[in-house]
Amino acid sequence: MEPELRAEEVPGDHPPAKEAAPRARYKLKTLYLFTYNLIQFCGYSWISTNITARFLTFGEDSLVDTYHSIGAVMGCCQLLSVLELIHILSGVEQSPFLPRFLQVTERNIILFVVITSQEEMQSKNVVWALFSLWSTLDVIKYPYRMLSVIGTDLQILSWIHHCLWIPLSPSIMVTEVIATYQSLPYFEILGTYSFQLPGPIAVPIHFPYVLQLYCLILALGLYSSCCQFYEELEQNTRRCTMKSKQN
Repeated sequence: MEPELRAEEVPGDHPPAKEAAPRARYKLKTLYLFTYNLIQFCGYSWISTNITARFLTFGEDSLVDTYHSIGAVMGCCQLLSVLELIHILSGVEQSPFLPRFLQVTERNIILFVVITSQEEMQSKNVVWALFSLWSTLDVIKYPYRMLSVIGTDLQILSWIHHCLWIPLSPSIMVTEVIATYQSLPYFEILGTYSFQLPGPIAVPIHFPYVLQLYCLILALGLYSSCCQFYEELEQNTRRCTMKSKQN
């Protein structure tokens, strides 16, 4: 006679190890992405709230001090955004790489190269405009992604996320170009990042020319981002249409 199976040995009571491992990895990935987007949301919410509170309190006097008051937090958030490229390359997040690469790179270059490296730029009003536009876009983007990770879809938040880029993305690009051109005289006078190639070539690299060329890359980044955002908008519209028909 075959021995009876004990309760813990009855087939079907516990998922096989081969199924449990992917499920555990999925839960861990979900928790990680949720936490990452939550941290970014908290950071940009603090920036947006601080900018608004300072402007309401001090008026135009707050514009010149924006970088010194908020620059450290903005720098941390922008450095953290580099992780998004690693997420895509490692397969943790499914998203087109090129648009995200251009978005992350252009912001970091504007913040750390154009603004942070030139002390004279840090008191410009354009810094306030950039920080305001960046934080306004991201204070909607990150909670949308955070809820998408756990499969939650708030229709109002989704609609704002998929439409906010229409006025903000061109505004951001124009403001970044203005900041770049305002920084050119300082790079010209101080010679920051300008150098001469070694060896027989000995070609001088004049950094202001590099920045002017970079403005074309900003336009490419805007086109790539708008194409991605428009595709996401169409997908969201189709999804909302299907939901309304089902209801």
